[in-house]
Amino acid sequence: MSFLCCLFRFLHMFRTVYFSLPFYGTMIASAIFSATTTHAAIGAKKPRPSLSKRVLPTPRTKKTPVKNEQILVTGLSRSSALTRPAGQTTYSSDRSNFANQVGQSVADMVVTIPGVSFTQGNGPRDTNISIRGSGDRQSWGLKNIQVLEDGFPMTQPDGTARADLIDPHAYQGVDVFEGPASTLYGNYAINGAINFRTRKGADIHGLELGSDFGSFGMFNNYATLGFGNKHYDLMIFGSDVRGNGFIANSRYNTSTENMRLRVNLTSSDRLILKFVNNVTDAFLPARLSLNQYRANPYQQGCTNASSAAAGCASINLLVNGRYGAKVAMSRESAGLGRFDRRTVVGLRWEHDFNSHTMWRNQFTYDQRHIDQPTSPMAYVGPYNSYNVSSDITNHAQLAGRALETFAGVNFDYLDFGSQTYNIMPLGGATRGAMNSESYGHQWNLGARFQEEWHFAPDWHIVAGLGGTYSDIGATETLYGYSAAASTQRTITANRFYFNLAPEGALIYTPSKDWTLHTRVGTAYGTPSSSNLFITPQGEYGNNTQLKSQTSVGIDLGADWHPSSTISIQATGFYEFYKNELVSQSAGVNTVGSYTFNAPASEHRGVVLGVAWKPLPKMLPGGRVKLSYTYDNQVYTNYTEVLSNSTLSRSFSRKGHYIPGVIPNFLNARFLYDQPDGLLEGLGGYAEVTWRDSYWLDNANHLKAPGYALLNLEMHYDPPARFGWAHRLHWYFEVQNVANQTYIAGATNISDKLQANGQQAGATTLMNSTGSIYAGSPRAYFGGMRIRF
Repeated sequence: MSFLCCLFRFLHMFRTVYFSLPFYGTMIASAIFSATTTHAAIGAKKPRPSLSKRVLPTPRTKKTPVKNEQILVTGLSRSSALTRPAGQTTYSSDRSNFANQVGQSVADMVVTIPGVSFTQGNGPRDTNISIRGSGDRQSWGLKNIQVLEDGFPMTQPDGTARADLIDPHAYQGVDVFEGPASTLYGNYAINGAINFRTRKGADIHGLELGSDFGSFGMFNNYATLGFGNKHYDLMIFGSDVRGNGFIANSRYNTSTENMRLRVNLTSSDRLILKFVNNVTDAFLPARLSLNQYRANPYQQGCTNASSAAAGCASINLLVNGRYGAKVAMSRESAGLGRFDRRTVVGLRWEHDFNSHTMWRNQFTYDQRHIDQPTSPMAYVGPYNSYNVSSDITNHAQLAGRALETFAGVNFDYLDFGSQTYNIMPLGGATRGAMNSESYGHQWNLGARFQEEWHFAPDWHIVAGLGGTYSDIGATETLYGYSAAASTQRTITANRFYFNLAPEGALIYTPSKDWTLHTRVGTAYGTPSSSNLFITPQGEYGNNTQLKSQTSVGIDLGADWHPSSTISIQATGFYEFYKNELVSQSAGVNTVGSYTFNAPASEHRGVVLGVAWKPLPKMLPGGRVKLSYTYDNQVYTNYTEVLSNSTLSRSFSRKGHYIPGVIPNFLNARFLYDQPDGLLEGLGGYAEVTWRDSYWLDNANHLKAPGYALLNLEMHYDPPARFGWAHRLHWYFEVQNVANQTYIAGATNISDKLQANGQQAGATTLMNSTGSIYAGSPRAYFGGMRIRF
């Protein structure tokens, strides 16, 4: 722990010194220093692209004859099945897709990946990433997927992962494994998994300093240090980003430190140390109703609730912080926001028994400390988790054909103690009386097994089985206050779940141009402790009857590479869900979203990715990248009970679309990079993003409108012949060129029962608060990076 303490102090000191420099002063000093330094890139090795990437081959010129040489390399693959799952539908994005732009959040890393969509969460970097709609229904965090970074778990045992700690500048790429994936990844991999890969120190080969700046007061100063050889590899990254935001009460300041160190102890033993630390200070605007969004999407003129402009949202706070009268205040006056810290430390030992067998043992400590006055309540408390895993990978032969076997076990444990307090109308998120407190734990014990057998020259088959036993124990104490007395009520949850997940896949490669694949996968996800204590009214209470959600999914896909200029990937999927967990908001003046089980539902769709060089001879630097997702999710068995003050009624939702799911998502980029000549190194792209409208309620009465955005980017990497200037990189971009007003994120809303016993229509639901965040208006960003 002394080493980690020293490391943290070094990073904090570095951030204080470097990130406190004025932007222009930093850039001028960097340019002067670089002009007097020997060109470090001469003789340096070019980084080799990851084998997991599917990149179009570069056309060869006719000037120099090329002699083909076949080289056969034998030995142990040092990648685990967890970072390259056999048979799983996989898409990747490497640094070339996001390094030339502002890189404000994880959305910039995944926007070009088919099957992946995203919405705005609670904070500038709290992006809700969805694989086939997994998190579209969530208001915050990354849900229903397992998140890893360099193979270390970033999802806590209760299924919670957040994107706040991801600064795209630190990463080499991201791999997305789509479809039910609990065989390998265990609990909560209901829609798949994501592995983020940080940059290698050997590829950085020195120091990089950079700054991004732009509209709404955004500044991001960052630095990356990296060195490596065959004995070790070290990458250290630090960034500090701040801005005013484009909605009232959305200013923020986020700092991130990220480190990965690999040391080869011997020819057969390696240690990998991982450290991530993030501090998020972000004030949060109100989520709006559709009518409020249309009247005042950016919440201008809303500081004083008593004289607020039309369309302003407010919250109702107890005057004395305990009971009685309430007063309406703006979130800005109340001082609501998120002030969180996340620290992850991991250590992995890899041992090669021989050239065919590798053993990995890994430990990860993850602390998430929250201070979140995000509603009329403030949520405070630590969430400490511990993850231990051990797995073995063996390469052998069966009937003269290659056989790879993977087997592993894991145990993770989360303990937490959190409190909620009433917020008083005194500003600064002043806490009043305690509203509730919760203490408990969740642990998961799992085992997994998978075999991949190349049983014929063009065929291989995959089979696996995984299982997890989960234990959730928590106690929620609710406090009530009145002029006469104080009361308290205790709710206890002790839930135990056991789930199995078999899988099978078949891959056929008839030629170098075609790969055909099919897979049957299964997955499961238990409720988290926070789901167990919020009622349909959005208040604290008993919801402990929740069951595990499970799914069975069928994938059928093809990869086609007919030439060196075009690559097409297409996958169709059909997934059957049982007891799917769905969340919805009960309004802005509630403690949180309510979660329920839908007995049966189906998800079906198509995922398409295209990379094309349309004019390789006339415009060798021109490319087109397209990703499209069609996602159709419906209830096949669910009856919802709606109540008002006098009666209750049941309504069948069979055949209704599941709310919050974007049915059509398209991203198209038209790129050009000048490969030679006077303008060598100059490039840019035009990007069109289209999202279809989607339902917001179970009755399918109210829709969030769709939109299309146009973004433009230009960058310049001076060629090596320019000497020291080759170390510089500039870029400029315009987002939302047409200045569209659009919805960046919307949570599901509850349907309402009217006094006449009928469901409320769209006109009434348009006034339901706690749902919508507007997206950014037209914005301009620029940046500069220099390498030493």
